[in-house]
Amino acid sequence: MSKKPTPRQLKDNEAKATLSTVRTSPRKLNIVAQMIRGKSVSLALENLLFSKRRIAKDVYKLLISAVNNAENNHGLDIDRLYVAEAYVGKSLVMKRFHARARGSAGRIEKPFSNISIIVRQQEVAA
Repeated sequence: MSKKPTPRQLKDNEAKATLSTVRTSPRKLNIVAQMIRGKSVSLALENLLFSKRRIAKDVYKLLISAVNNAENNHGLDIDRLYVAEAYVGKSLVMKRFHARARGSAGRIEKPFSNISIIVRQQEVAA
């Protein structure tokens, strides 16, 4: 009477890694995600390593995690992997107040984001 296993949502030649509640705005994170979309994994890691953006370090770790998932969990060849999808979503927003002139307050929003990376193995051209 156990539950049936859920079918895998990804194809057999894909692997995924997700990072939730990253302390940056989705707009800033999407710039970094756009930088690696569609590139080979080695080129994407190189771009992230030398990027000046603060959040690129976290995306670098996430991409390594996706590559490790592909290799260890699904037996994919890491030399033929490329970043098929990298998408960003909104998460919670912390609301804070900052004292302003004449007893009023200014609202400060501190947004969080989610990011998912899907790596896919390239098919061999016959």
